Amino acid sequence: MMSRVQKGLVAGFAATVAVSIVEAANMLFGHWAVAFPQLLAYVIQMPGNPFVGWVAHFAAGTLVLGPLFAILCPRLPTDTPETKGILFAVAAFVVMGLTVAPAAGVGMFFMRAGFGTLAWMIVSHAIFGIVLGNVYARLVAREKRLGSMVGTAPAH
Repeated sequence: MMSRVQKGLVAGFAATVAVSIVEAANMLFGHWAVAFPQLLAYVIQMPGNPFVGWVAHFAAGTLVLGPLFAILCPRLPTDTPETKGILFAVAAFVVMGLTVAPAAGVGMFFMRAGFGTLAWMIVSHAIFGIVLGNVYARLVAREKRLGSMVGTAPAH
């Protein structure tokens, strides 16, 4: 059986992968917004090293946001796992807009980077939240299904 935090780690990793695919497409095919890994590389004071930004991106999504969501999920006031994920991701966006963005030099809520970056951060956080909530809910449901199968199995 997986703990809630372990489920959060898996869900956070899956959500980070999903967002990273879209982030990579943004960076490779148009670069219409500043990508989150780029912002993190600036925050870490290594703007010329995108690898560091990607590592920080995966660490934040997997090791911080995933487990935090798992802990807070039962307390979030919405009905579906996806809306819980979006609500959580919006809160993460607000915290990031007030802390990471100014530290990266793009102003509160990325306003110095332009509206495209602000819009991109909102969209990418919504994607993250939908995948996070969906994967977490699937893991919870899977465990309940397996638990009920074990509970009804004949004893040997």
